[in-house]
Amino acid sequence: MRYTCRLLVVLTLLATTLALPVLAHHGWSSYDAEQVMRFDAALAEVRIRNPHAEVAVDHDGERWQVVLAPVARMTTRGLADDALVVGKTITIEGYPRLDGTRELRAERIVVDDKTIELR
Repeated sequence: MRYTCRLLVVLTLLATTLALPVLAHHGWSSYDAEQVMRFDAALAEVRIRNPHAEVAVDHDGERWQVVLAPVARMTTRGLADDALVVGKTITIEGYPRLDGTRELRAERIVVDDKTIELR
């Protein structure tokens, strides 16, 4: 009985630990897929990291955070490693957050006249 109780505690802790990365990853339901935004903007910040690369741009007088795709996916789809640099103007197409936060989930970007599908 004592062994079973310890085993149950260990398995519960293991399951909880393994589930944390899944809980930390955001879902796409917080974005408005009915409202497509498309605009050109210069990159103010570039963050190449996992789980998704991100950029910040100024659009209509406000700073927008733009969630891109995983780095490996963008590379596979033809985006050069050095293509996203601060100051470069790109075209962004995506969906804004439902809660009004200035954040966009990008579906595609155009960099150096090349369209990169992100999803």
